[in-house]
Amino acid sequence: MLIVTGTKRSGTSMWMQILIAAGFPYVGEPFSGRWEQTIKAANPDGFFESHLRRGIYYKTNPNPKTGAYLFPEQVTHHAVKVFIPGLVRSDRAYITRVIATVREWREYEASIRRLYAMEDDARRRDGKPELVPLRMPGALEWWGENFALVRDIAVRRYPVHVQSYEGLLADPEKIIREVVRWIGRGDADAAIAAVKPENRTQFRPPSDTVEPEIAAVFDEFYAALHAGKGLGAPLLERLNQTNEIVAPRIAHWQRRLAEDSRRRRARKAELARARKAAGLAPEPETDGDHDE
Repeated sequence: MLIVTGTKRSGTSMWMQILIAAGFPYVGEPFSGRWEQTIKAANPDGFFESHLRRGIYYKTNPNPKTGAYLFPEQVTHHAVKVFIPGLVRSDRAYITRVIATVREWREYEASIRRLYAMEDDARRRDGKPELVPLRMPGALEWWGENFALVRDIAVRRYPVHVQSYEGLLADPEKIIREVVRWIGRGDADAAIAAVKPENRTQFRPPSDTVEPEIAAVFDEFYAALHAGKGLGAPLLERLNQTNEIVAPRIAHWQRRLAEDSRRRRARKAELARARKAAGLAPEPETDGDHDE
């Protein structure tokens, strides 16, 4: 499959829109569940996500709801969005090519905060403030996922094009024509027309989530990816040293998030039992929020 990957809010939806405009078949839909009512403002042209955003592996293929199975040879040129944690767990047989998009970490932090605020407002309007989840600081999530991406590329060596979000917006014609040539098919002109720079809402706001010396390494990491350079040995050493500092913080947050997830599942079960006792129909299933 043609896998579009990255963190959330890194340009993955825009790349799906580009590939769809170029004529590639795809897996996903513009708005899952209630997203058109709750978070459309975050991406008015659609997210194009599916259950495969969590990975193409035994828990998602066959489809747990329909039983439909995707054979690798049937979906070689299908575009699909798979966020970085899902890519890392995806079966190698399904990875034809990967387009990885990366966004500057401060922009990511601000953008994901805006998206989550929309989801949380929807929960509160529904009278369920207790279901508002705990979340990891955006800068830590950005680091953990992009570091995992670089490691996965190095280990599994699939064909990949790593592209910065701001680089694409600065020169969409050059970048998209390069990518279409790399894939070997697709309508580049139609794909270029799908890019809408006006949808960008964040421009490197300040952040104090991590201390200055850690932020400096984050900046260096992003600058290398943005420039399309390889990660030389000195930079890789700094990245590994930084990860030794940051990884325990991420692990700490992951434990807190796991506990919070258990709390919310229990509360959802209580609400479902209350609805049943009151003779109300179960609430319709959705494909989940971005934090789930």
